Amino acid sequence: MAKVQVLNLKGEKVKDLTLKDEVWNVEVNESVMHDAIVLAQASLRQGTASTKTRSEVSGGGRKPYKQKETGNARQGSTRSPQWPGGGIVFGPKPRKYDKKQNRKERRLALKSALTSKVKDKELVVVENLKLDTNKTKDFNTMLKNLKIDGKALVVYSEDDENLFLASRNNNKVAVLSTEEINVLDLVATDYLLIDESSVKKIEEVLQ
Repeated sequence: MAKVQVLNLKGEKVKDLTLKDEVWNVEVNESVMHDAIVLAQASLRQGTASTKTRSEVSGGGRKPYKQKETGNARQGSTRSPQWPGGGIVFGPKPRKYDKKQNRKERRLALKSALTSKVKDKELVVVENLKLDTNKTKDFNTMLKNLKIDGKALVVYSEDDENLFLASRNNNKVAVLSTEEINVLDLVATDYLLIDESSVKKIEEVLQ
């Protein structure tokens, strides 16, 4: 079983924490992770793009000119696709981009992403994420103490208003609860900052 240091918000070691291999030390399945990322990105697409076909645009109720003796190609409507203002051929229509992934694959993808964080030494565990103030300056100081200098995903187990307020002006940080943790945010950030109780909750759900 892997062990990680549990730090306080000043970056000082408090104790060691043993991680469960069933969650934090599995064989990384990149294929399943890729499917989970595609699923997450697809769910963000609205699918509201829409164009009008020749039957939906207005006008064009009669022939623009007679069939013969004009020297022009025969035309039946000014709303045919080749005319300015005409209908669009094979244009986008509202659709759903949703994809499906079974439960076992979703769990394996999340375990693989968490394992990658441990193996890449991008997991930072703290005693708790309760902040004394809601100042962004103090939040950034905490990140500096913990030696987090890139994009970070902060995962909490208990709501803390100071944490939300202090972190919202830092565009390199995403804050999620343990129920919201996902593969896309894990792979998109350089560090996973999590409190000890959140580690236990994740292990209870995924093991």
